[in-house]
Amino acid sequence: MEQRMIDLYRENLQLLRGSEPQSISQLREQAIAWIEKNGFPDIKTENWRFTDLEPLFKTAYDFDFSNQSKPFDIESIFTCDVYDLDTFSVTLLNGWFVYQNAPLTTLPNGTIIGSLSKALEVYPELVEKYLGKAADIEQPGLTALNTAFFQDGLFIYVPAGVEVEKPIQLINIVNSEKPVMMHARHLIIQEEKSNLTFVHCDHSLTHNISFANGVTEAFLAKSASLDFYKIQNKGHNSAVVGNAFFRQKGNSELKCHALTLNGGFTKNIFSTTLEEPEAKATLNGLYLVDSNQHVDNQLLVDHAAPNCLSEQLYKGILDDEATAVFSGKIMVRRDAQKTLAYQNNKNILLTDEAKANAQPQLEIYADDVKCSHGATVGQLDQEAMFYLRSRGICERSARQLLMYAFANEVVQRIAIEPLRDRIDHLVEKRLKGELSICDQCVLHCNSKEPTVFNIDVSKL
Repeated sequence: MEQRMIDLYRENLQLLRGSEPQSISQLREQAIAWIEKNGFPDIKTENWRFTDLEPLFKTAYDFDFSNQSKPFDIESIFTCDVYDLDTFSVTLLNGWFVYQNAPLTTLPNGTIIGSLSKALEVYPELVEKYLGKAADIEQPGLTALNTAFFQDGLFIYVPAGVEVEKPIQLINIVNSEKPVMMHARHLIIQEEKSNLTFVHCDHSLTHNISFANGVTEAFLAKSASLDFYKIQNKGHNSAVVGNAFFRQKGNSELKCHALTLNGGFTKNIFSTTLEEPEAKATLNGLYLVDSNQHVDNQLLVDHAAPNCLSEQLYKGILDDEATAVFSGKIMVRRDAQKTLAYQNNKNILLTDEAKANAQPQLEIYADDVKCSHGATVGQLDQEAMFYLRSRGICERSARQLLMYAFANEVVQRIAIEPLRDRIDHLVEKRLKGELSICDQCVLHCNSKEPTVFNIDVSKL
């Protein structure tokens, strides 16, 4: 499968490069050379032992190297009906940035939002300074493949001292009559004391086979703050590999939320490096899978400076024959004294066939630290079930109540109130088996009605 992708790269090299700077072309060559030497990860590779890529590459995918997707009126398909949710909304269609007026928009406060390929033309020095500096192509995974094949994606630049007043919402749409593979690349640059909320929503208009291999790089300067949301609610024929790499300077704060409500194959890789003192990172995750769905969350928090804080909380509920993997690593380097780092992963299995594999890891080279990690895999608490049943709650409602309470700890960490309410509603529907896949994007549901439970939520 590696050779086919290498041949495809060579055959379409001119389209891939376009008019990009020489430094980006060199980055592509380094990536494809790494693939030629090392190949793609297999089940013998650490962090990929429970996630097999080989079946995904058996499909003959279509590639849109020259942006042949037919443009359409996005607003006629997506009308945001989440009550009171107000965002700067941008769209990618099959990996290409879609716009009506201009590929780049500059807000009055100086924030730039738009196409990454256009940003390479207009702001080459700025993009070259950051692109490829956080994403490690030499780590086993598909980051090198994205680096070799990317052509477009989202570019965000926030000047120093600017607080972007509304969340920036990326709607990543797949619409193809043929199986399609995409390699979108996103770059977020925040200067000192800037503040940004970013919501990334994956969505498909068709139920055809698709493979999205995306990479996001985000750079937080001193005292910058980023609230980052990755929401996945796709069909059973979809495969999503999402790589997000963060670099944090002193006193910066990252809050990263990964919410997987539906999808055939999902691999999330989140990596952040706390480069200077007083940086803080919080990584939250919730995954709800059933049927034969597979979700794999791989986290790395690299404490490279003293007096930094990190926290990881990931929870999953698995039904039917679903499988899940959690691989979380905390790295504390020699000079990272006074580190505080916590990690917790909890899984509930609703059937004997569901499987969850947890790999919590600590690698500590400093001696003045407080670190802890833990992982649990089990079934619903039978004592709690008995307590609820003894108070007249039927078994079905008792199970739903316990699952909702389990998931609610992560949902309540969503800072955007309208989004939190909508996710809360979708989680409740998902746990009741009413939501195999939403007809529209998670952020574009039609119902404005509040969630009505047939169980007593006050008992939570």
